[in-house]
Amino acid sequence: MSSPSTSESVTVIGAGLAGSEAAWQLAVRGIPVNLIEMRPVTPSPAHHTGALAELVCSNSFKSLDPATAPGMLKREMQALGSLIVAAAHATAVPAGAALAVDRDAFAELITRVIEGHPLIALERREATAIPEGDVILATGPLTSSGIEDALSALLGKDRLAFFDAAAPIVSADSVDLSVAFRASRYDKGEGADYINCPLTRESYDAFLEALLSAERVIPKAFEQKDLFQACQPIEEIARCGPDALRFGAMKPVGLIDPATGERPWAVLQLRAENRALTAYNLVGCQTNLTFPEQRRVFSMIPGLRFADFLRYGVMHRNTFVDAPRLLAHDLSVRTDPRVRIAGQLSGTEGYLEAAAGGIVAALGIIDAREGTSSLPLPADTALGSLIAYATDPETVRYQPMHVNIGIMPAMPSVRSKRVRRAAIGDRAAAAIDSYLAANAGMLAPARREAERIIR
Repeated sequence: MSSPSTSESVTVIGAGLAGSEAAWQLAVRGIPVNLIEMRPVTPSPAHHTGALAELVCSNSFKSLDPATAPGMLKREMQALGSLIVAAAHATAVPAGAALAVDRDAFAELITRVIEGHPLIALERREATAIPEGDVILATGPLTSSGIEDALSALLGKDRLAFFDAAAPIVSADSVDLSVAFRASRYDKGEGADYINCPLTRESYDAFLEALLSAERVIPKAFEQKDLFQACQPIEEIARCGPDALRFGAMKPVGLIDPATGERPWAVLQLRAENRALTAYNLVGCQTNLTFPEQRRVFSMIPGLRFADFLRYGVMHRNTFVDAPRLLAHDLSVRTDPRVRIAGQLSGTEGYLEAAAGGIVAALGIIDAREGTSSLPLPADTALGSLIAYATDPETVRYQPMHVNIGIMPAMPSVRSKRVRRAAIGDRAAAAIDSYLAANAGMLAPARREAERIIR
């Protein structure tokens, strides 16, 4: 059987970060795409709109520092011509050394770009079957029941599930700035990117006591064991010990309270949700508390006494596949290579990690159709390491993975942690530059169009 031509359409199911990225990567290279998105016809438990690439949890894409794994990943995705990274830069809000976005403007921009592309046919319906031809499944962690049977038939019973939580959002004008203060940790960024709510030892202890005794939305018993460690609700983290939050999401290091001239006992940071700076996310406060209890408990934080909650935290079911046993290095299903699984459904956890999977899936289809060999990406890159980890059959007890230094090739000869991380970043930059030089023609269309979006 001959390979499909570039004129034959690809079906992408799911128009979140991974699906939108994959569809766009294919379309800018002249490959028609049928993009199927169930929202708003069929809502999800966590989304609020019908916009494509809607962010359902934090609005942060993490650090821009090239000596960190998230920073390396951004640089690599931008080099690959990522739609998602271009849109993030175009809709960025102040966030210190991180890249955060106005979530509404971000989703609106992605929606406008996808809907306006002549080679992308967007269908608003719930997919219930895997069609013939090349397919990218990017249904995300909230994969609907409509496609689950087809997914199970394709992959067998080796699917896993866990539960994820999102943090509340409050109105900026309801934060008491006579108590809270604007600053970035260690004065990174513009110096006023975060609103910080300082806690004394007494107010921290009172908050902790209320948090631990608050009424929760308890999932069914069989769901209890499936909490994803990277997104534990704040109340679950607090159960680890009285200092768990103070050394975690509420750590005060790098911050000085101007009212006292000293470092607070603990700090709750608020991060801007939009460019207008009218809404702020409670950083690290993903929760499974009931809505009334969220208002009661979080209002105990100094600075949030009169907080107006624009959105309460929610907990929802996430689904991912056992990628090391099921997927090849181009994210194709080993037993049916015409089908690829991208995004958080493959276990690449995180916004940019999901979108990066969309790029890899699209490049895999292009390789298969044109007889090229752009994959796998170099192992020294952050993205290459992430995909290698996710598709390595030797990976045991697979859990969703954020990009991180720990899965990249080690540099044991460099003893200093700071110097070692910088060296790993330099090595990743050299690797992606070499990759770009070897694949310049294939990457040019996406790079050119992504630059236009940023401008």
